[in-house]
Amino acid sequence: MDELFEPVTVGKLELPNRLVMAPMTRSRATEDGRVTEATAEYYAQRAAAGLIISEAVQPSVRGQGYVLTPGLHSPEQTAAWRAVTDAVHREGGRIFAQLMHGGRVGHPVLYPDGGLPVAPSPIASGGQLFTPDGMLDHPVPREMTLDDIAEAIEDFAAAARNAVEAGFDGVELHGANGYLIHQFLADGSNRRTDAYGGSIENRVRFAVEAVAAVADAIGPERVGLRISPGNAVNGVTESDTADLYSELVRALAPYDPVYLHIMEVGDRALTERLRAQWPGTLVLNPHPTPEAFPATVEHGVAALRDGVADVVAFGELWLANPDLPARIKAGGPYNEADRATFYGGDHRGYTDYPLLEA
Repeated sequence: MDELFEPVTVGKLELPNRLVMAPMTRSRATEDGRVTEATAEYYAQRAAAGLIISEAVQPSVRGQGYVLTPGLHSPEQTAAWRAVTDAVHREGGRIFAQLMHGGRVGHPVLYPDGGLPVAPSPIASGGQLFTPDGMLDHPVPREMTLDDIAEAIEDFAAAARNAVEAGFDGVELHGANGYLIHQFLADGSNRRTDAYGGSIENRVRFAVEAVAAVADAIGPERVGLRISPGNAVNGVTESDTADLYSELVRALAPYDPVYLHIMEVGDRALTERLRAQWPGTLVLNPHPTPEAFPATVEHGVAALRDGVADVVAFGELWLANPDLPARIKAGGPYNEADRATFYGGDHRGYTDYPLLEA
């Protein structure tokens, strides 16, 4: 397991190990999108990670996709996050904010004006929103105008500036899992006929422009992008995955983001192809085969040894094991994640997972 504990430089950050805590939605924010003292405790407990990537954070009101998720678009939300970043830094950690616009993965009940969610094209996700009052179908979204697209890109940049003000070491744009950036990339959700749709070159435009705007706002050494090639979650479909992501990587490279974060969904050959193209740091959430879920420590070690990743990201392992590096060095045992407490609730399944030394 020695590969996991080799230090590595990522942008201007010196990571003491190659174990990244992957972003995981936990739905424990206030109704107005502020994180709480429990959030600070949760992330501080996991500060031994080489880098923490926060749960998804909406960059605007219309960007919210789920109930009780945090934002970075108001002064109150920004101030609340400062307690989290201070707590992580006091424990010697490093933390990026993941910025996620839900796009069509949203619902009028989430927005004060009761308006529709927005997306590249008026095509519903086919999924549902969980609410305390039951499940609600995602509606057909409103197709974004060019002004809407420009506004969404500026929202990402403004939220990134707020993240730096809140003490984050950088941000990751969420271009995976069927959310807005992914909706622009995928031809199943993007049926536009203007400069943002149709050809692969046009469909990568929104992602590239968002990364460029955020890099201009806070510096490219503070900006990463997460993608999940071939991932059909939230109803997204791609007919040209390999060529699509090869073009995205080519188009992104001149803007020099600090890392590319790939959530693998079983296509190791494509990961290897993108790895060969990408000139910078590659963070991998390793799932080398379709059956390899959730990712294991062994998957991470193999990815580092095979050279397909510089850093590896884990989700469930970090969720259930706040002292993951110590457990890896000890050879386990590992706490089992309680799926019933993944989303919403109190401290149970959040800040009460036991430490190995206890």
